[in-house]
Amino acid sequence: MLAGRVAIVTGGSRGIGRATAERLARDGAQVVVNYVRAKDAADAAVAAIVKAGGAAAAVQADVFDPAAIPKLFDAAEQHFGRPAILVANAGVYAQIPIKDTTEAIYDRMFAMTKGTFFLLQAAADRIADGGRIVTLSSGATQGWAANGPAYAGAKAAIEMFTRALSKVLGPRGITVNAVLPGVTETEMVPDNPEFRARAASLSSFGRLGKPEDIADVIAFLCSQEGRWITGQRIGAHGGMN
Repeated sequence: MLAGRVAIVTGGSRGIGRATAERLARDGAQVVVNYVRAKDAADAAVAAIVKAGGAAAAVQADVFDPAAIPKLFDAAEQHFGRPAILVANAGVYAQIPIKDTTEAIYDRMFAMTKGTFFLLQAAADRIADGGRIVTLSSGATQGWAANGPAYAGAKAAIEMFTRALSKVLGPRGITVNAVLPGVTETEMVPDNPEFRARAASLSSFGRLGKPEDIADVIAFLCSQEGRWITGQRIGAHGGMN
């Protein structure tokens, strides 16, 4: 259980982020639901958590902007106290071959990487001893990513930040891991039957992932039971190949 623990979930208003926020709250955490523009969705996520008996607050901050990151931690402390859990979930997606990748698309992918780097840098100082940090990467980093190299490359860099930080924070009892989802039922998935069918066929279960599938893995890593797992890249993609 996570009673008394304060958790920040970036990109927490929708999809995997919302499912994670709700799951951590059910486990007893006080959850900061971070969002950039989707205030109504963030407020709805908070309302759902509170209705279920949990504690949550919505906090606006663009974590792709390093200058906004300290404000997120400040707000978390003002609402609930020092954070013990960070789930770095905020991200963007682009399934675009290398020949069609513009400089603007590339820069958008790596703005995610830059933001995550400085989010982790801040977390190194502001997450409580014995805490948990989970980043969200992608199963795309495990293959050739011919149809989305900029996205996969941006996520692969986040995996290395995660592994490096695990060594830095280990002496304080803080675990740092990356979770690698496969194609998951969120707003990022193209509404394309051919794409969806192909993505489902890559899983051993013949379906797309659900946000709750990923949230349960994250919740385990954030629990006491996950204390001996750190510096790992954990596939949560239903046996994607």
